[in-house]
Amino acid sequence: MGGLMLKITEKCLPSIFKLQLLEDLVLEGCFGIDDGSLGVDLLKQGCKTLKKLDISGCQNISHTGLSKLTSISGGLEKLILADGSPVTLDLVDGLNKLSMLQSIVLDGCPVTSEGLRAIGSLCISLRELSLSKCLGVTDEALSLLVSKQKDLRKLDITCCRKITDVSIASIANSCTGLTSLKMESCTLVPQEAFVLVGQKCHYLEELDLTDNEIDDEGLMSLSSCSKLSSLKIGICLNITDRGLTYVGMFCSKLKELDLYRSTGVTDVGISAIAGGCPGLEILNTSYCTSITDKALISLSKCSKLKTLEIRGCILVTSIGLAAIAMNCRQLSRLDIKKCYEIDDSGMIPLAHFSQNLRQINLSYSSVTDVGLLSLASISCLQSFTMLHLQGLVPGGLAAALLACGGLTKVKLHLSLRSLLPELLIRHVEARGCVFEWRDKEFQAELDPKCWKLQLEDVMQ
Repeated sequence: MGGLMLKITEKCLPSIFKLQLLEDLVLEGCFGIDDGSLGVDLLKQGCKTLKKLDISGCQNISHTGLSKLTSISGGLEKLILADGSPVTLDLVDGLNKLSMLQSIVLDGCPVTSEGLRAIGSLCISLRELSLSKCLGVTDEALSLLVSKQKDLRKLDITCCRKITDVSIASIANSCTGLTSLKMESCTLVPQEAFVLVGQKCHYLEELDLTDNEIDDEGLMSLSSCSKLSSLKIGICLNITDRGLTYVGMFCSKLKELDLYRSTGVTDVGISAIAGGCPGLEILNTSYCTSITDKALISLSKCSKLKTLEIRGCILVTSIGLAAIAMNCRQLSRLDIKKCYEIDDSGMIPLAHFSQNLRQINLSYSSVTDVGLLSLASISCLQSFTMLHLQGLVPGGLAAALLACGGLTKVKLHLSLRSLLPELLIRHVEARGCVFEWRDKEFQAELDPKCWKLQLEDVMQ
């Protein structure tokens, strides 16, 4: 049952609860179900094997209804309550009887300090807790929680904007076995706190520090986490090549690196990553405007690269892209939006060598319909985004659309809608392709610091 199935009501519940071997029940966004729908006789019918329950967005189910649902199965292991009722003491008290519970997801729920303290005091030992975008998370409550739930392996505190270095110190000292820590946009956490994370949490495999104050000293400390496979440090304006060099030297298992808008990064840092992380599969250097073809030529040594996002890297040309195409044969997703120096000469090596390419964004580049036609030889190509391509003419675009038989999604500027034959559009749609027509004006690029200030204004 999906989140968009809003017409689902209590009438379907008797049939669901007769499923004797059901393990995973998703009632996300089912607003028609409330506490009154969950009668005792109904819940006695079955679902004793339930291991995962998702009632995200079911705001008409309070702690009373949740208590009824969780009484079905004592073997429940994962509970997802995202975007639901406030996390209060009453709600958490009902979870104590779930002796097998390992994971609680509370994303977007208002939380109280009493509720968080109660989670810390649960008789069960949690392995995973997600508090992403939860209003009400404070240093005091979070510190108490992690001091008692020391076996946590995954913790998500994304956008918990009130926490400071006090919380991070408690997490680092109490939960030394963490394998995943997500703390995007925890902007009150100072630079020094990240050093402590590196000193204490050596088992980290996944770390999301997007939009934080981490600097090179923090990255140097975190490089001791040799198991890191995913590191997201986008919109981190204090990091430079020096910090990335440590990551390249000591985090050889890295598969994913996100440097989106971390503008202190240059070719030197990317070369260090390429040299030290041969298994790299996903890289985002969008709007790292100092990056040139030298970085891409270095990256071409990463033969397992599957996703490359270099949007807004205005110094990159078709020469660097050709190096990627020739050596990174597994490339399946490419974003070269606003790479103004990439033209048709970059599409030819892509067409020849990148036969696994499924998705490409060419917006604002210098590619014309000639380049588009060359990409038609990639049989598995499914998604095109082509906004503000100055060299695109209707006839060439029409030919490219006909030649790319596997397309399932195409984004084009609305101005092209009337220039393409209606029969052509219907024919391509009949093959299973969806057109998205965008009426977007040409956008000039902002200075990164101005951009971040605008983002902060929106988030407040």
